[in-house]
Amino acid sequence: MTLSAEQSSPALATFDRTTARWGRITMIIGLMVSLSAPLYLVFFAGLDLNTTRILTAFLAVAAVFGVLWIVEPLTYFPILGQSAMYQVFMIGNISNKLLPAAMMAQTTVGAKAGTRRGELAALMAISGAVVVHLLSLLIFVGILGTWVVSIIPADVIGVIQSFIVPSVLGGVLIQAIVSQKAPRTTVIAFVLATVMTFVLIPVFPAMAFYGTFIVVFATAALAWFLRTRSSTADTADAENENVDAPATRHHDQEVTER
Repeated sequence: MTLSAEQSSPALATFDRTTARWGRITMIIGLMVSLSAPLYLVFFAGLDLNTTRILTAFLAVAAVFGVLWIVEPLTYFPILGQSAMYQVFMIGNISNKLLPAAMMAQTTVGAKAGTRRGELAALMAISGAVVVHLLSLLIFVGILGTWVVSIIPADVIGVIQSFIVPSVLGGVLIQAIVSQKAPRTTVIAFVLATVMTFVLIPVFPAMAFYGTFIVVFATAALAWFLRTRSSTADTADAENENVDAPATRHHDQEVTER
């Protein structure tokens, strides 16, 4: 098998190895820290938690959120790439903060999702979003604390709670649609989600737990079967041009210097 130009780049190969190694290490450390408190409650707090109760609680959570454990990695990876995936799953707030930041960065620099340029653009955008997020937490929560909330009128807080979240989610949705530039897939997802939400779930309420899972995979399957056959080849060609361009410019510079 012949390696592509981007796969054979020593710098990118080193980048992949480094991010994979430290990504796994930090994720394992994060998992251990996350489980430390529940394990303490089970074994040392004297709460009389037996295996049956723990398994019942786990199944209750899995019935609601278990679909996301599969859907989110599958849907985010083609957009973010390996290095950014480690970042977002360690940080959190993926769909409402980090993913929109990555997609807007890719749109701004003209990088397609699933390419090397797209992965690096997502990586830098997520790093910037994290810095802004931590600084805002430091100022508005760590330094100002509850004082800011105490001086805001109750009516304003009610308006914020009622309208800010829908406004943010609506803006993020439109940005995602515009940046992806995939009208066929967007229409398919819109139709399937509408049918699932307003037709199938009212008739079969049990489908509410699996609605997102079904819509995501049905959309992906239909988008694949109804895709433009030449799009894959065009994407590969564009990616190869992007990777080859720096090497070509470097060669031209060497010729000029000689």
